[in-house]
Amino acid sequence: MTAPGGLDVDLSVADRVRAAFGVDAGSVCAVIGPNGAGKTSLVRAIAGLAPAAGHARLGGVDLLGLPARDRGIGMVFQGQRLFPHLSARANVAFGPRSRGTARAEADAAAQQWLDRFGIGDLAGRKPPRLSGGQAQRVAIARALATDPALLLLDEPLTGLDVKVATALRIELGRHLASYGGVTLLVTHDAIDALTIADRVLVLDAGQVAQVGTPAEVAQRPATEHVARLVGLNVVRRGTELMAFTPDAVAVGLREPDGSPRLRWRGRVADAAPHGDAVRLLVHADPDLIADVTPAAAADLGLAPGTDVWLWVKATAVRTYPADTSGVGTVSA
Repeated sequence: MTAPGGLDVDLSVADRVRAAFGVDAGSVCAVIGPNGAGKTSLVRAIAGLAPAAGHARLGGVDLLGLPARDRGIGMVFQGQRLFPHLSARANVAFGPRSRGTARAEADAAAQQWLDRFGIGDLAGRKPPRLSGGQAQRVAIARALATDPALLLLDEPLTGLDVKVATALRIELGRHLASYGGVTLLVTHDAIDALTIADRVLVLDAGQVAQVGTPAEVAQRPATEHVARLVGLNVVRRGTELMAFTPDAVAVGLREPDGSPRLRWRGRVADAAPHGDAVRLLVHADPDLIADVTPAAAADLGLAPGTDVWLWVKATAVRTYPADTSGVGTVSA
């Protein structure tokens, strides 16, 4: 498709989210953040499913001034929301048909999309006879079949089996790489942000906390939630953020000797296998994650409820400015 231009957003949904950012045509922007950060409210507002103030200009046209049906948006939500009484082919053909495309042409295009996602042989099946992964492929094909200038994906891989989600992530990434429109991908999974997206928008408490490439956000997370997603600890000290890996955290039952600059007292909230280590979630100020060997976990009796001390050597800490928040441009 020939993309009409990028997306310029500056909108607010009452008591939910206030966000200003831009996304270039051809870019895939992952929207991440904790539950309640405003991710779904943002995409629903752009889609016309929630009232919003401000603007969301796509190629210079303000979508907020148009009825939802006229915004030309492709949408995929968690749970597919397919028409249960229609076949997979009819579901995908529905969009083109509603825009005046002849039945034969719409059905042929729908079949091509289903073939691209490897489920062409299931074209005659209705949603109740499809697996979760198959149904989500139909939902994505349906969204793309209308050749939209903007694609909104709200947790499209959530709830799928790990193997199915992995395969669909690869397929989705391949299709989006050649898609000329703007994609907003709401996700709670760092793998989606790091492998599918070329830009990341971080929301926290209804505000834009950080924007950047996946590598920039992973290396210098501005929020504790993002740090957890990419497997880091992040601690704010005044105007600086300090990041360090879980395996750099020492754990003991007594206060450490000497005076390490970074040390915390906390209580183990969770202990679970993580590769060759045991990963601890410790409620401290702030909460931290630490990786210890199974032998150390056994020797120290580390289990939920255990009071512990944590400390980190200064040489294991990466420090960077905390001021990465505010209005951002997510551009290629």
